[in-house]
Amino acid sequence: MKKVKALKQCILLLISFSVYGCATLDTSQAIPTVTGPSQPTEGQLWLSHEHILVDFIGADKIQSNKAHHDLIIANVLPYLKKAKDHNINYFIDATPSYLGREVHLLEQLSTLTGIKIITNTGFYGARNSKFIPQYALDMTPAQLANIWVNEYENGIDGTTIKPGFIKIGVDNIAPLKPQHEKLIRAAALAHLKTGLTIASHTGKAKALWPQLNILKELGVPAESFIWVHAQDEKDNSTYLQAAKHGCWISLDGLAWDIDNHVEKILYAKANGILDRVLISHDAGWYDPQKETQAIRPYTDIFTKLLPKLKARGFTDEEFNLLMSTNPQKAFALKRPN
Repeated sequence: MKKVKALKQCILLLISFSVYGCATLDTSQAIPTVTGPSQPTEGQLWLSHEHILVDFIGADKIQSNKAHHDLIIANVLPYLKKAKDHNINYFIDATPSYLGREVHLLEQLSTLTGIKIITNTGFYGARNSKFIPQYALDMTPAQLANIWVNEYENGIDGTTIKPGFIKIGVDNIAPLKPQHEKLIRAAALAHLKTGLTIASHTGKAKALWPQLNILKELGVPAESFIWVHAQDEKDNSTYLQAAKHGCWISLDGLAWDIDNHVEKILYAKANGILDRVLISHDAGWYDPQKETQAIRPYTDIFTKLLPKLKARGFTDEEFNLLMSTNPQKAFALKRPN
């Protein structure tokens, strides 16, 4: 049985290379933003995991908020302007389709602020696949990948706006649910075709390892994968293993717990893996299901986190690594060969 399984894996790997091709890092390529391709440069600051609009009503009930864009902009714009005051150049909007992704809204906000906003393709399986549309549940990984590749090649929702990364989500269990294993396989196939980085809502490391195993099986390097919400992992030594695999470790809950992030960032520094770490707030956001909004700022990194880090010996060069060098590498297109 082991020989048969190994043979199947070899066949899958050969198919993925022959049909989709492999990929290499190319930081010289422009990346898609909602206002067009943009070429990042060293020193430009990124927020690598944020939200502007999130609607938790579910894929079977969600509707466009286009009629309310002016209201959403009025609520969110002041917070984005404050982020711009701290010289933020790139803003990763991690809201996937069927959870509130509205690219026209992002385009308007980008134009109003001058911040380059990057949107995504993919489906979000966390919370027992509540946010995956019914039509997609019975699709194969290849069929799902084709949807996401089409958005990258032709634009999202009839626009010319293209995604800059692939966003998926899985429930934090191992082995993965079949539906979520299908998502990571689809993301791998879409990556091999487009070069887009995969960012997966994961949480604790339990569900990280099966995803990395699938990527390895299909010929996708771990360097093309972002472990989202890695701050939920209590055992800091797990970060060393993840860094050894090569994936990006995203500590993206700063809006909710500053001190936890300080300790994890300093642990990464002390153990020589700061060059695998991303930081962000996972903040915002406008929720159309709530009458009263409680939007969190996108600036705690500068006003709260950085002073704490500097008091513990953190340097400007190390901060630049987290806010500029690492995200530029993490979201760079991996050029298909």
